[in-house]
Amino acid sequence: MYGLVLKNICKSFNSTVAVSNLSLSVPSGKIYGLLGPNGAGKTTTIRMVMNIIRPDSGEIEVLGEPAGESTKDRIGFLPEERGLYQSMSVRDVLLFLAEIKNLKRSDTGPLIVEWLERMGLSETIDKKVQTLSKGMQQKLQFISVLIHEPDLIILDEPFSGLDPVNVELIKDIIMEEKRKGRTIIFSTHVMEQAEKLCDHITLINKGEKVLDGPLFEIKAKFGRNSVIAEIDGDAREFETLDDVERISDFNKYVEFKLTRGGDSQRLLHALAEKTTVNRFEVVEPSLHDIFIDVVRGGDKRGVEDA
Repeated sequence: MYGLVLKNICKSFNSTVAVSNLSLSVPSGKIYGLLGPNGAGKTTTIRMVMNIIRPDSGEIEVLGEPAGESTKDRIGFLPEERGLYQSMSVRDVLLFLAEIKNLKRSDTGPLIVEWLERMGLSETIDKKVQTLSKGMQQKLQFISVLIHEPDLIILDEPFSGLDPVNVELIKDIIMEEKRKGRTIIFSTHVMEQAEKLCDHITLINKGEKVLDGPLFEIKAKFGRNSVIAEIDGDAREFETLDDVERISDFNKYVEFKLTRGGDSQRLLHALAEKTTVNRFEVVEPSLHDIFIDVVRGGDKRGVEDA
């Protein structure tokens, strides 16, 4: 069973190709990352799923049915650009958005109280939306996505504007929805968030799919080609070593991306000859590194097979 299936979707705006021959299958009950740099075609793809715009060609199935107006009520959609009515009260905007999804007002009232309490927004219920901070509005819109208990949840940059405490709150709710069997599509260009949450990913770049599959399989195909080290001194002096393709300095530690065929033991000896090595660990590449390599075209291992 798939929560969403795209078959050879294409979309152009005049001479600009936004999405090119995109196919993917989102397993039901999983968190699926739709990833890519800004301008890759993620938002255009989501708008086609939501029937906001139509594809030029191809087919879209939502929860086993052709995408259209009839499937919208089964989707909860959090757009990157917020769409709350600023002059309405919090209560009224949630009532209105729930009504659009065919919830009765008599059923929605208690749900609003419950959700606002969960989000720490109880005191805002009669305030106008425009008086709320950006983070509060983000949580309010998140409530509007889930209040009708959708089967498919699409989140476009859901953590935007949130502090770490509220990021954790939203993350916990996302995991709760997964445990209920919901299918969740998580669209972002922040790889650290995707790596922590997603079961499967599709990486698109310039409208085309360049990686697709379970996250653990994709990382395995790229191999254990990174080294995390804690060393004394400036890591930049090791950038020219034959085994090193790239260095990322994270202040507390350094991540060395090895060249294809690079030898971690040679790197260790080279480091030990010039500095004190307090930590040295060979690891799988992060999704961040895979993203950079694929988008820049610097590393194609596993791309064709993923």
